Amino acid sequence: MPRKTGPEKTSFGPDLIEGMRLVLSHRRGRVELEQVWPKPVDVKAIRKRVKMSQAEFARAYGISKRALQEWEQGGRQPDSAARAYLTVIAKEPAVVRRALASE
Repeated sequence: MPRKTGPEKTSFGPDLIEGMRLVLSHRRGRVELEQVWPKPVDVKAIRKRVKMSQAEFARAYGISKRALQEWEQGGRQPDSAARAYLTVIAKEPAVVRRALASE
């Protein structure tokens, strides 16, 4: 087994410093930073694919019916955790229902 002679060198420190310089330049109006927004999730399409009413979908997956309605009507978008959950539901709805039923 090779002996370690010290901590491994990483680029974390220099990358962090460069990132902070970029933020400072942006705050001073010298640099325009690209904003990245998550792609919207089509909650209604996911629900329709599993052939459930809003009430059934909300009950089956433990989601507030009001939140579901707001997402579907475009009043607001799901947060990142809800987006991840909805993505899993879209791909494996039966698996999620089974997992929730076994709690």
